This record gives sequence, structure tokens and C-alpha cells, in this order.
Amino acid sequence: MSPAKVTRRRALSLGAAATALPFVHIRTAHAEGEVSIALWDHWVQQGNAVMRQQIAEFEKRNKVKVKADFIGSASGQILMTENAEAQAKAGHDIYAFSVWEVHNHVDDLEPVDDVMSRLTAKFGPTNPVVEYLCRAQGHWLAVPSSSGTQTKGPEGRISVLRDVAGLDVMQMFPAGPGPDPGLEGWTYEALLKAAEACAKAGKPFAIGLGTTADSVDAAGSLFAAYGAELVNAKGEITVRSDAVREVLDYGSRLVKVLPANAVSYDDASNNRAMISGQTAMILNPPSPWAVALRDAPQIAADIWHFPAAAGPKGRFLPYLPYMWGIWKFARNKSAAKDLLEFLSQRDNVEARENATLGFDIPPFVSMLDFPVWETAEPPKGTLYNYPNRPWHGQTPHIAALPAPPEIAVRIYNQGIMPTMLAKLKSGQSIPAVVAWAENELEGFVR
Repeated sequence: MSPAKVTRRRALSLGAAATALPFVHIRTAHAEGEVSIALWDHWVQQGNAVMRQQIAEFEKRNKVKVKADFIGSASGQILMTENAEAQAKAGHDIYAFSVWEVHNHVDDLEPVDDVMSRLTAKFGPTNPVVEYLCRAQGHWLAVPSSSGTQTKGPEGRISVLRDVAGLDVMQMFPAGPGPDPGLEGWTYEALLKAAEACAKAGKPFAIGLGTTADSVDAAGSLFAAYGAELVNAKGEITVRSDAVREVLDYGSRLVKVLPANAVSYDDASNNRAMISGQTAMILNPPSPWAVALRDAPQIAADIWHFPAAAGPKGRFLPYLPYMWGIWKFARNKSAAKDLLEFLSQRDNVEARENATLGFDIPPFVSMLDFPVWETAEPPKGTLYNYPNRPWHGQTPHIAALPAPPEIAVRIYNQGIMPTMLAKLKSGQSIPAVVAWAENELEGFVR
């Protein structure tokens, strides 16, 4: 499930926003404020309630009133408001940005190096994806947030994978400190073998080949596991490489056992397949499990989350962060920085994590040990391996990394990697797919 699908798929080269703020529905905290913050309207509403409580505590401690608006992502509301505020140079002091959005507003954001210096001194490092997306021109331009941040590792049906594919994922990846006994054997070749067995049993892996975020993230982690870069960090096109040919050779085998409609998948398709019992495995945050708790409890009790498969170059876990930035036109930058630092404290992050059923992923590595992932049930421990545990050996990754962000976002938004796989599924040859991708990429790097 993608809580901000429209936002994540927006190109950096988007045209100027409307000059007037859009008329949108937002949930508003009633306190009048000396500092204002626009927050993502969390799909788990209890997450909003806890956020309000924390903001109220900040007001009490700091004698600063805060106006907090929770803006939904439906119909692009949060994106439209963001774009309009940047154009008008007026609006909230703090804004919640998703994935690529900081790089859309490099010239509009106040550096927060001082805040990040204190947070990293206290809580340790974040990860390379956070730095890639939150830093520009040598500065931190946003504070990474747990709210909305997610990973997209495997989420599988325990009974189907065991009985059909011979994978006892609860035994392979137990809910406890590693090393996990099944990790070494969990490779993309093993994934393919399991996918073939499950497809024959009528439970194909619901991995999409569309152009929305879930498909892009799945393909991106696969390409990275084979060392297959389309554009390198220097902005040079590298699609004609042995690594790309190798991953496409693997992909030509995998796509044969994916659902017939995989090329038309959107970010809800894999969720529906899991909740309805039509698939043995997807790559997703635990939102289908959370929905199944309510709508299909027998399915929820049969779901387990586990690490990404490994390729020749390692394991790469799709990681999509959210972040909070302060506009340069903010009226109270000092209070804005204080508020972000307060909301980023470990106890506040954990309280919000508990409220959102373990969906959100903290940006600091030291915070990936909260008990919520160990105690979530049914089955107990199903979310234990959802965060990136140290012994998993996974590298957080966003599709198109390490290309420069202004190029990477176009590769991401156009869904180049899953489209390459989709072309293989339609019967095109590997040389034809590489030639098509090269032509597309040339348009991005000019």
C-alpha cells in the first residue's frame, strides 16, 4: 500500500504550482499558533491522535502555540498544497515532504544542519537513502521523519510458502535476534523457484510490473542486487553492461510466473491479492496485514514478514522516507527547529510507532529495536523482521540510486526498470529492451 502514491510519482521538473492555495480538506488542531506545521494525514488515525498529543506537550513545555494541519494525499492534496506554498512563498512554517520532494525545493528550504547534528550525536546515523534524499548542496535541508516512512520487504503466506514451495519462513526468519538460519539460502534464485511452484498452485507472487511506486521499488531492489545501474553517480548512462544483461536474463525467467495482469498493477493490486488470498507473497509494508486483521483475520494470522532476497551484489531493501522541511519564508524558524527536534526524540517516535501498528520506520538505526515489531500479532512476531535488523545484511535502497537525484527521479517516475521487465513479459528480446531503455535515458540526461 502506498499512502502517498501521487506524491512519490511526481517529477522534479513539474511546472509551477497554482498561485493560490488549493481548497482542500484538512484536519486542523484548534490551537492558534506562533509556528505552523503541515503533516501527512496518516492512514492509521491513531497516529494522528498521538501526534496531536505530542504537539500539545511541546506547546506546554515551550510556551509556543502550534497550528498543526493534517493534509491527506488523496487527489494529491498534500502535493498541491506544498507546490502552492512554494510558489506563493507563504503558508506553513514546516512541511511534510515525501521521497523526492526536498530536491524539488532546494532553493526554498532552510538548512537544518544544527538540528541534524544534535540528533545524530544523540541517536547515531540514519542511512544512505536518507542522506541522498534529505541533503543537497552540502546541507541537510530536511529532518527525516518516521511518519509515513516504510520499507517494502517480502510479506508472505506462511502456509502456502511452506506447503507449496517448501519454505518455512517462520523457521527461516524467526522473531528473535539473528543470525537467521534461512538467510544464506534466501536468494533471488530461491525466490524464483518458490514463485514457480506457487504459480503452478494458483497462488502467484503478486509482484507488479506497472509504473507506480510498488512496482518501481520491487524492480529497483532486484536491479541493485545484480549491480545493474542504469545511470551512474556521474550521470553517465550505463545500461549497456553485463550486470544489466544478467538481471534481465533473470527477469525473463521471473516474469513468466508473475500474474498475467502484472503489467497493469497499481499500488493497491498487491494488497488486494494478499487480503483476498490470491497470492503467496508480495513486497510491501505491513498495510495488507493490518487491513486483514479487520477484514480477513484468517489471512492476517497466516502472514509473515522477512528480509529481501540476495543477488550477486547483496540484499537491497526498498526504503521510502518521509521528511520535515522548514520553508525559508517561515515566520518562526527557531520554534520550528525546536518542534522538529522534539518530535524526533526516541520516546515520541516510539509512541507514534505503537499507535501506527509498527507501519512507520524510524530514520535512525538505533531506533529499530522498538518492542512493537516483536509483540505484534497474530501471529506473534509477524512484524519482527519488517525493520532492517543488523544481521539481515540488507542495504536500504531507493530505485535509480546512485544516479544524480534530478535524473533518478525521472527514472523512478517513468517506471523504467519495471517497464523493462514488462517488455520481457510481452516477448521482447533483451537487446531490444536495452535499446529502448537507452533511448529513454538519453532524454533524461541531456
